[in-house]
Formats: sequence, structure tokens, C-alpha cells
Amino acid sequence: MSTNRFGKELKEYNYTKEELAKFNYAKITTKNGEILIKLFNQETPNTVANFVTLANDGFYDGLNFHRVIAGFMAQGGCPQKSGMGGPEWAIKCEVDAPKQNHKRGSLSMAHAGRDTGGSQFFICFVPCPHLDGNHTVFGEIEVTQNSSFKTLDAIKQGDEIIKIEILESI
Repeated sequence: MSTNRFGKELKEYNYTKEELAKFNYAKITTKNGEILIKLFNQETPNTVANFVTLANDGFYDGLNFHRVIAGFMAQGGCPQKSGMGGPEWAIKCEVDAPKQNHKRGSLSMAHAGRDTGGSQFFICFVPCPHLDGNHTVFGEIEVTQNSSFKTLDAIKQGDEIIKIEILESI
């Protein structure tokens, strides 16, 4: 078992390629509507597997967007609803994978340094190239999903993540 610099286990998932191929979309339901995210299940398989496993376990249901910075991003996924919590494990960053550009609608892992991400994620309101190579982008709002962008733009600090569902198709 490998660990990160804080001694947390670096979790690796063992989903088959066939199982991963079914993790295509995440539907994030908020009071303002839904955000549909295309997951990068082939490019960032371990990050997607971690997010999907947590979502399917109901981990994110009822949490909030605890950090929202206008003109930057909305961050959620902290079980303490403060930005200080996460699971008992961490995952390795997959920043050398394809599609690692932070643009408007990118879904990316939040962390406290390389290989420390666990459950917290953020969605970019605008392009954030300064984050490229530092945070794993593991999904995005597709450009045709206007209602998802409208919901993203309506997020305010403290807004509830009602539910995250994983979908094979839309």
C-alpha cells in the first residue's frame, strides 16, 4: 500500500474497462437545477472511479458547495461542509492524462497538495489555466448543455448538493 506525504492510503480502484465504460455522466442536482457532467472515464479512470464510488454510496447527497468564488469556481464534496474534511483515503493525481485543461465547466479534484485529493471537487466558472497540471480534470459540462451552465452560474456558497447520480447515457 502506498501513502501520500500525510500518511493517508492512496486508494486505487479495480473496476474493469467494461465497468468504467458505464461511468459516462454525473448528474448533480441542486435547488437551482441540474448540472450534467461528461466524465473522463478513459483518461482519468481512478479519479472517476473514486467520484463514482462516493456518489453511488450517497456520500455527496446533502453536502453543500462550501466554497464559491465568483469568477473562479464552486467547490463541494466536504463531509464537514467546511472544506476541511474528506474520506480516510486519498487518490493519486492524474494530471498527466489527456484533457487536463481547466475551462469553463471543468470538473476537477480539489486537494491540499499533490496526491491528497479524496472527495472534494470543484467546477470552474471560467477558464483557469493556472490550475492545469496541478489538479486532475475528470469531467466537463459539454458545450451543448446550456441548462447545466445556467445552473452552474446560479450556485451560491452554501447551496446544497441534493444528489449526485451516475448515468451510462443521457
